[in-house]
Amino acid sequence: MSDADPLLSARGLSKNFPGVTALDKVDFALSRGEVCALMGENGAGKSTLIKLLTGVYHKDEGRIFLEGREIGPRSPVDAQRLGISTVYQEVNLIPALSVAENIALGRQPARLGCIQWKKVARNAERALSRLDIRIDVQQPLGSYSIAIQQMVAIARALDLSAAVLILDEPTSSLDAAEVARLFAVMRRLKEQGLGIIFITHFIDQVYQISDRIAVLRNGRMMGNFATASLSRVELIAAMLGKELRELENTSSQKNGAAPDAENKPFITIRNMGKKGACEPFDLDIRKGEILGLAGLLGSGRTELARLLFGIDRADQGNVTVDGNPCAIHSPRQSIALGFGFCPENRKEAGCIDELTVRENIVLALQAKKGWLHTLSRATQQEIADGYIKALSIATPDSEQKIKNLSGGNQQKAIIARWLAADPRFLILDEPTRGIDVGAKVEIQKLILSLSEKGMSILFISAELAEVVRCSHRIAVMRDRVKIGELRGDAINEQKIMQAIAMQKTDTE
Repeated sequence: MSDADPLLSARGLSKNFPGVTALDKVDFALSRGEVCALMGENGAGKSTLIKLLTGVYHKDEGRIFLEGREIGPRSPVDAQRLGISTVYQEVNLIPALSVAENIALGRQPARLGCIQWKKVARNAERALSRLDIRIDVQQPLGSYSIAIQQMVAIARALDLSAAVLILDEPTSSLDAAEVARLFAVMRRLKEQGLGIIFITHFIDQVYQISDRIAVLRNGRMMGNFATASLSRVELIAAMLGKELRELENTSSQKNGAAPDAENKPFITIRNMGKKGACEPFDLDIRKGEILGLAGLLGSGRTELARLLFGIDRADQGNVTVDGNPCAIHSPRQSIALGFGFCPENRKEAGCIDELTVRENIVLALQAKKGWLHTLSRATQQEIADGYIKALSIATPDSEQKIKNLSGGNQQKAIIARWLAADPRFLILDEPTRGIDVGAKVEIQKLILSLSEKGMSILFISAELAEVVRCSHRIAVMRDRVKIGELRGDAINEQKIMQAIAMQKTDTE
């Protein structure tokens, strides 16, 4: 086999589900020492292609080759044995087990029928050292942050000595320093001849690390492009199949829609905080205002949101809503005040996988009414169908289990859940995390339209451009402290980064 031959290739790969062609005669190739970014909207076929390559699904048509030899992986374990390892977007490890146990799971070294625990720990430390991570591998995985858990999942995949490494949104929970560290590891693996398939929705990262970009749309391969020769506009146009006028016009919709700063705040928070989670902060939120919350990973954005919704109980501070003092000690109290909350992790804290789209959408409204006032099936159906249509949720019907929807459509269903409860204040923690560009545009437009109708919104996003595009005002967080606010012409990415980078003495 020559050096020009692909390391991994698929020819005419197809997969059908009832009423849906998920993949239609797709050709794909990955070379040794190459990072290929796999791009496309939710539902484009990215996940289906990966699951066919790794044995989660079985192909209907086509052939798969690894190092020139035809393969047909029967399961992910079989794919690992062949040399194909995958790290998925959501961390699928066991929080109750130690870091070392998670890395060694299923292949613990043993002697005379006994696991060699010291060797397990040494192997784990060595695997993590490849990522320049130094932690106590004997501690439970769940005791570490999501970012560290993600890095442990990557270390486990690398420890399998794979020929092909598939990274599905590996940077979604990593800060800039951790992304840089991961990219350094990926570059070293490239030099060793490893082939890497990199799936991400962070376009800047694609241009930082990939050699080639493969674009899927509606189950078809739209093209393979050398990264250096493909502009960002061309990439997004290939993904969407249309120009980006809507995206470019989004910020202009926001301008001029800002609430009058002289208006009395709808919600006033003073000196609210919780030890170890978020330092005391002040916050005012006006009717119809989109308040952006910006900061790096670990800055305290989510912790602040959890305090506002009563998931975590504040140690101190007071809140007034419409000028009336009130307590926020639980989500139940927040819902009664007209608050809604879309969490960052839709898989663990948002969607209830085994329930239908209808059941997920009516959940908050039913909780608000109380279980003694059950919504009729007909009412539930009417509500669900109305929001499926209004938000363009792609689902065969409302009785489809929500776990079968793409990430973007799951996110829209969670937003629909709270809209059905008619909130006055909606907290959106990373509402566009891990979804495609097209779905992001739709959700951003939805946020702006809700603001125009008078709803107050706290909008949290790791993408600074998105926060700038959607927010009337931005509160900046650093090290779990609210360090300032930006308004008007000061709302731009450069000013946010300057605020975050500013020394503490400059803000005191």
